[in-house]
Amino acid sequence: MTSTEQLRAVEGPEVRSRGRWLALSVLVLAVLLVAVDATVLGLATPFLSEDLKPSGAQLLWIGDVYSFVIAGLLVSMGSLGDRIGRKKLLLTGAVAFGAVSVLNAYATSPEMMIVARALLGVAGATLMPSTLALIRNIFHDPRERSLAIGIWGAAASAGAAVGPVVGGFLLEHFWWGSVFLINLPVMAVLVLVGAKLLPESKNAVAGPWDLPSVALSLVGIIGLVYAVKEVAGHGLNGQVLAAALIGAGALWAFVRRQLTLPAPLLDMRLFRHRGFSGAVLADLLTVFGLSGLVFFLSQFLQLVQGRQPLEAGLAELPAAIGAVATGLIAGRVARRYSVRSVVTAGLAGIGLALGTLTLIDAHSGYPVLGAALLVVGVGAGFSFTVTADVILSSVPKEQAGSASAVSETAYELGAALGIALLGSIVTGVYRGFQVPAEVPADVAQAAHDSLGGAVEAAKTLPDATAGAVTAAAQDAFVEGLRMASGVGAAVLLATAVAAWFLLRGQKLADGVEH
Repeated sequence: MTSTEQLRAVEGPEVRSRGRWLALSVLVLAVLLVAVDATVLGLATPFLSEDLKPSGAQLLWIGDVYSFVIAGLLVSMGSLGDRIGRKKLLLTGAVAFGAVSVLNAYATSPEMMIVARALLGVAGATLMPSTLALIRNIFHDPRERSLAIGIWGAAASAGAAVGPVVGGFLLEHFWWGSVFLINLPVMAVLVLVGAKLLPESKNAVAGPWDLPSVALSLVGIIGLVYAVKEVAGHGLNGQVLAAALIGAGALWAFVRRQLTLPAPLLDMRLFRHRGFSGAVLADLLTVFGLSGLVFFLSQFLQLVQGRQPLEAGLAELPAAIGAVATGLIAGRVARRYSVRSVVTAGLAGIGLALGTLTLIDAHSGYPVLGAALLVVGVGAGFSFTVTADVILSSVPKEQAGSASAVSETAYELGAALGIALLGSIVTGVYRGFQVPAEVPADVAQAAHDSLGGAVEAAKTLPDATAGAVTAAAQDAFVEGLRMASGVGAAVLLATAVAAWFLLRGQKLADGVEH
């Protein structure tokens, strides 16, 4: 019996049943929740800052450690799903995700919050590759699969933008921990319904799970992302250089090990395919632009323009609308025109939208912000959905978990880098603002840690001094946001040019698979 026949024997006839669209709804629920959780914390940041009083560095770690850990573990978890069963991994991860959400909600210190977010990332890493791999095995018609990936991609893109809306509503009525407790009923539905509707699938000849490879991928990705974050915020020093060298060395060892293992966690030969590599790069940088923008506009809308949490969340809704609308038609448009045209246009749109944000100030009207968010959403919907389809359809079904893990690693790494790199630019510029001489040193330190800290610190000062501190902090934050937007625009426009060449000749499949 061949490996493909063994795989089909494991999948069973249920994969081709009419319930596949209902099964897709369960998978979409999982990816939506994980994506929402990546950005829902943005609106809660001012409230969390007031309660836990984290430093600026701790606040960045709270914001991005979730994505760091997910990115570091996705390849390993995708490979584990190939071996033990994607449905089993998905449902186990859902239970863990709900349990750790409670720990996040009731964290009592910045350190506890960072640890809780990291554990949530471990649980999230079990969910994401399973969802896309199961789609690959449920939908055998490439056109149906493109639509399914479009729905999946719309949920992933929109989830990042819907997070602030959900968070805004909860923060209007409850305390900041409620943004995590919302996970519990959703995960309960996912487990109960998924247990009945989802088919099991795995690679029957995948071989053993290699723990040294797991450790190397985790150390490598977290080490490099940490180095990028620290260089952007504080410059190069011995600690940062050590982290970068350790990360790069671990990834080099990971690649070497995969090339020698008979059953690798990740088949590195996939990256020899120009279209596959180009799609992964575009995937990563699409989310880089989207997540960085959403995370920092949440703070801008609240702490600079004075909007309430729900109002700020609703203000970011155009990104979700654009992502959903274009995600659903991306496959059809890519077949009519070309993969490289759609992906290039999507990346260029995100870059141009970020470019317009270099012109904003504290009093910029909503039409400019709303239009930029809509264009970012449209671009992300086109680019992210088509690249995910390219990545998934370019490998045999036996490797669906590994390929989807690559796509998801790019997604989560992009989210982590968007917050870390762009956020570090914002923080670096922000910390340079001047406070009046009469402000006590401890208050000045708190004001320089973060914009939320400045707003809270100003409450302890006389009205005139408080107004001066708040205005200076807001101006510095806006200046940092403009600079970060300029960097993001340059990166996305350069990626659009690269995608035009890397994706030349790339097409989406049309015929039904047998």
